[in-house]
Formats: sequence, structure tokens, C-alpha cells
Amino acid sequence: MHVFVFDIETIPDVEGGRRLYGLDGLSDEDVAKAMFHLRQQEAGTDFLRLHLHRIVAISAVFRSADNLKVWSLGDSEADEKELVQRFFDGIERYTPTLVSWNGGGFDLPVLHYRALKHAVVAGRYWDSGDGDREFKWNNYLSRYHARHTDLMDVLAGYQPRANAPLDEIATLLGFPGKMGMSGAKVWDQYQAGNLAGIRDYCETDVLNTYLVYLRYELMRGRLMPDAYRAECDKLRDYLRLESKPHFDEFLEAWKD
Repeated sequence: MHVFVFDIETIPDVEGGRRLYGLDGLSDEDVAKAMFHLRQQEAGTDFLRLHLHRIVAISAVFRSADNLKVWSLGDSEADEKELVQRFFDGIERYTPTLVSWNGGGFDLPVLHYRALKHAVVAGRYWDSGDGDREFKWNNYLSRYHARHTDLMDVLAGYQPRANAPLDEIATLLGFPGKMGMSGAKVWDQYQAGNLAGIRDYCETDVLNTYLVYLRYELMRGRLMPDAYRAECDKLRDYLRLESKPHFDEFLEAWKD
């Protein structure tokens, strides 16, 4: 079985903002300010509607029978189309179980819109039984099917008022939680040229999600206690061997 835990980081789609709002001639910074202002007037929040986000990082934990890997898709020079194509290519190749925190409410809809924009082909992901009969009963698109496990959604019993932030759940469980950045700071960091920092932050977020997923699998009896501890130890060993500063910081903050 292949498990693909993922998280994305986004910035305002200033190109789209220029087209929609007639903002030609303004800098990217000023277009973003206008987009935030318009959204604040519209909804009382500056969190942009999902079709106006542009993806700048996709990070993942991939776990299979003989492999564990934590990384960000593409390199620092990859454009958005390449990142999105790589994401869906992985699904095409491995048909993994997708795991996210609020992926159904944010990450996947954003990926849908950006795949549409860039004409990304993703037949396996969109299959609902026409190409593979098994997908009629278990596909990536249905909220209640297991090919995508949105941990926030499942743990809240599909009740929006019961939703909880990943940071708080991870911290309550003894995991590191947010480390040095948040989604609200990504645009500022991107403007400052700190894409590497954004990718590192995204990787620590996906590590928190993976650890919550392991605890979830323990809770529902899919992992026995010894197997759960072995999975945690395997991840610790992997992060130590990688010897990257943000992984070392994550290990230091990992209490449980």
C-alpha cells in the first residue's frame, strides 16, 4: 500500500487578479493588496477565494512497504505547472492513499483549479468508475471514500463546527506543530525571495500531518502499538540521516 501525505503553500494569483479586476499596470505587490482589500470588503476576511491562489510549494511524505521519503516536489526553479503535474503524475503511477489536513476544503480544490488552468492531465485522479470499476466504490472525489483521507474532516465527524487547526492538534499530541512560519506569512516570505524557507515550512507541516495520521491509524486499530512505535522510530531515523536544519529542529521539538 502506498500512502501519500501532502500539503500545499500558496500566494495570490496576481496574474489572475489583473485579469479579473482590470489591474493592468500595477506591480505584483499592489495587485495583491487590491485583491486582499476587495476580499475584505466582500467577506470580512482577506483570505482569497480558492480559485485565486497560486501554488508555490507542494510537500509530501511518501510511505510504501519498503520506502519512506519526505520532500518538496520539483526544485526551486520549477514553475507551478510542473509542481501540479508532478503531484498528479504520482497518483497516476502509484494510486496512493492521499492523506491531508483540510485537503478536501482547501488543498485539493486549489489543485483542481490550477490543473484546469495549466491543462494538466490527471485521468487516474478523476476516475469515478469509468476507467476502473473499483473506483466506482472507492475514488478520490467522494468525501466518504478512503482513497483520500482528510484527517480534519474525518476527526470532526464531517461537522464544520468541530474542525480544529493542525497546529493545535499536533501540539496536543506532543508533535512540533507550527515552526517559525504560518500560511499567513507565505506571501511576505515569497516577496522576500525566501522560497526555500517556504518549502521547508511546508515539509514540517506535512510531517505533522503524517504523525497525526499514524496516531489515527493506531486509534482505529490499523496499526498495533508496536507497529506505531516502529513507524515513529523509522521517521526519526530518516530525519536524522537527512541531517537538514529544519528536520533537526523538528526532531528537537518532537516530544512524544
